[in-house]
Amino acid sequence: MSSQRPLIVFGILGTLLDRAKVTEERWQRWRPTVAACQHEELLVTRFELIHEPKERSLAQAVVSDIQSVSPETEVRLHELPLNDPWDFEEVFGAFHDFAASYPFATDEEDYLIHITTGTHVQQICLFLLAESRHFPGRLLQSSPPPRNLMTPGGYRIIDLDLSQYDALAKRFSSQRQEGLVFLKSGIATRNGAFNALIERIERVVIASTAPLLLTGPTGAGKSQLARRIYDLKRRREQMAGGFVEVNCATLRGDQAMSALFGHVKGAFTGATGTRPGLLKTADQGLLFLDEIGELGLDEQAMLLRAIEEQRFLPVGADQEAASNFQLIAGTNRDLQTDVGSGNFREDLLARINLWTFRLPGLAERREDIAPNLDFELERYVSITGRKVTMNQQAREAFLVFAESPSTLWSANFRDLGAAVTRMATMATGGRITLAEVQDEIVRLVSSWRRQPLPNQDLLAEMLTPEHNASLDLFDRVQLAEVIRVCRNSPTISAAGRTLFASSRAHKAQPNDADRLRKYLARFELSWAKIHAQDDA
Repeated sequence: MSSQRPLIVFGILGTLLDRAKVTEERWQRWRPTVAACQHEELLVTRFELIHEPKERSLAQAVVSDIQSVSPETEVRLHELPLNDPWDFEEVFGAFHDFAASYPFATDEEDYLIHITTGTHVQQICLFLLAESRHFPGRLLQSSPPPRNLMTPGGYRIIDLDLSQYDALAKRFSSQRQEGLVFLKSGIATRNGAFNALIERIERVVIASTAPLLLTGPTGAGKSQLARRIYDLKRRREQMAGGFVEVNCATLRGDQAMSALFGHVKGAFTGATGTRPGLLKTADQGLLFLDEIGELGLDEQAMLLRAIEEQRFLPVGADQEAASNFQLIAGTNRDLQTDVGSGNFREDLLARINLWTFRLPGLAERREDIAPNLDFELERYVSITGRKVTMNQQAREAFLVFAESPSTLWSANFRDLGAAVTRMATMATGGRITLAEVQDEIVRLVSSWRRQPLPNQDLLAEMLTPEHNASLDLFDRVQLAEVIRVCRNSPTISAAGRTLFASSRAHKAQPNDADRLRKYLARFELSWAKIHAQDDA
């Protein structure tokens, strides 16, 4: 390797491979760190040698030998204390901190990372930090010479810039695309924000086993996505256990603790046998707790400990049980508001919202209704075994209605799935016609009219019946949510920051409080009037 710029090599002192008795016989042994500086075509300007404090004398001996075979090479020693060189977290953190503090000069110097010495964990950490460009260099891999030959051996330089390798780049791109399509159940979704969301989720679930929090309205697809995440991890052999799902709203009273954490025989009246519990059943697998906000505070406390320590105490047991599971939690509630009201533990929320993803409702993804319509038809066919199609006129009429801004889709994909099931069931001759579509439209509109508006009780408190009735549906839904946020915020500025969180980021001097005052004034409301009910 020839270079006009200084060549800097980073390496770990090999406590076994670099060790030799201080005699002339040591030159008959291949020592990787010394040998790396003996290649005529690999002119090492500086060797940054990392070692543990207890190996100081060995490190100094290696420095002396490098200077004797390559006087032009400067060797700098770096003591890096490690309690356990096989502990991945400790080693990665130490090397990461070292790289972060090192004064790299990439415009002036070239860098190689020698990964021949050190424990396998240390070598892996150096590889990862080189791949992530924390060490902005290429890998140097040394190899010993053939037996009885007194040479420095061989070496290879490996560039981790995958963009240079078309076949690899295409392979990884294809694999990632497969994962994205899989998480979307094979549906060719068109909504840009949703597709970007799925890309972020795919990156996280492949790289992390930390808890995930899926938020969004009922019927947005949280349960289905959790199942797809599990299936994707199983396909990539990242998970050996099963998929366990429970709706926490169905867990009530004393049975909730038993269902989640199990019980021993005789723990309470009716406990005629031992029950492992859902957390134990999910060992080595994935536990999906839908509507986690419905759990009681006692169950929340037990769950927090199970997440952090992977241990818990079954009801009536003297010994703890262990379970290593990944948690996905789902909710359609504002858990931060529940924390404020004392209904949800702040420490549990802090633990489960490291990765939080909000799934948008169907009304926010109207361009995805068409591909989801096809998906629901195919699912109906696979479930019933009855071939059903939709003629072109019927499809166009349904999509005109479905994609209209006036359609509520209050139950989201559950509404769409139920609509397809009803139309397919009523289709004579296995073909959905305009008649079935028109009947279904009437039914959907009628059902949405019977449903109460979100937070309509807040509007009833704030507005006269005449004023309330004079507002468009759009304004009533939006205003009710604004009032709810104001009620749960300590100041008008805090409420404004919540309501305008996205748009305020693009303003040099956002005045959230003034903006909110002007909005409320349109409806003859004020901050004082909204909070007057709290003082009553």
